[in-house]
Amino acid sequence: MHLPWHLYLMALIYIIAGLNHFRSPKLYIKIIPPYLPNASLINKVSGILEIVFGIMLFFKSIAPIGAVGIIVLLIGFFATHYYMLQNEKASLRLPKWILILRIPLQFVLIYWAYQYI
Repeated sequence: MHLPWHLYLMALIYIIAGLNHFRSPKLYIKIIPPYLPNASLINKVSGILEIVFGIMLFFKSIAPIGAVGIIVLLIGFFATHYYMLQNEKASLRLPKWILILRIPLQFVLIYWAYQYI
């Protein structure tokens, strides 16, 4: 099985990001919008899904499913990015320009994942 290096890179990024949900849960829980119920559960589920979808990218036969899963997650993460932009406590003291830049970056990441469907 030979997959392009950038697919391996994407897989590693999402696996590491997913593991971080368990390494630093307070950080992630802090940025989940309060109108979503059970932030702790959302953090755990999204972390698990990032890990699972990342692992799926390593297997040619199921990589498209993993890529679709990543796209769905990225779309769901827009709520967090907007919440961080609107709420100073959730902004993690990041400069406003970085918070703004993260929104179009989501579209780039979605496009990247779309390449493997």
